[in-house]
Amino acid sequence: MTQQKAEQMVTLKEAEEQVRRVCVRLALLHYAFTKTLVDELGDERGKQLAMNAIKHYGTMIGEEVRERVKAKGLEPTPENYGEDLPKYGMHKGREIVYVEGERRSRPFGCAMGEVWRELGPEAAELGRIYCYVDPVKYMAYNPNFKLVHYKAVPDGDEYCELAVKPTTEEEREAFAAQDTDLAALDTY
Repeated sequence: MTQQKAEQMVTLKEAEEQVRRVCVRLALLHYAFTKTLVDELGDERGKQLAMNAIKHYGTMIGEEVRERVKAKGLEPTPENYGEDLPKYGMHKGREIVYVEGERRSRPFGCAMGEVWRELGPEAAELGRIYCYVDPVKYMAYNPNFKLVHYKAVPDGDEYCELAVKPTTEEEREAFAAQDTDLAALDTY
């Protein structure tokens, strides 16, 4: 191996740490923006604007994943949803479990959720607005499905627990609205 190639290689542990640092910064950025909106505009309007931003952000992610899936000649089904999160560093591991026959994913140690939880209850509440990105990206990918949270690290849980579920007509209509109350998507 040449000296130049050796200098370009990093260990998996170092790569995970670098991704984790970015996730921590993203968590702090989200909290700072959301807290500023709430402080300046009041609780209801500030949170709604944060949800609008998360809806826009999640829609971009879901549409991008859908285009990648379609480019492979596949249909945008839950089984074909391509991973959109970093493979290393954002979580400390992941397991798949079945609860009452439902397939659920349990990512452990969400770097962002840990930041909000450690900052306290207000940060955890405002940070959780970010977590709406999960149902939004799935609904933008295919409006017939959403990703729901049964547990979440910012709430004090050891891991997040998520499952893909069908949406209702009412949820699809709410999602299409300008100022979507993302809580109306029944995702927690």
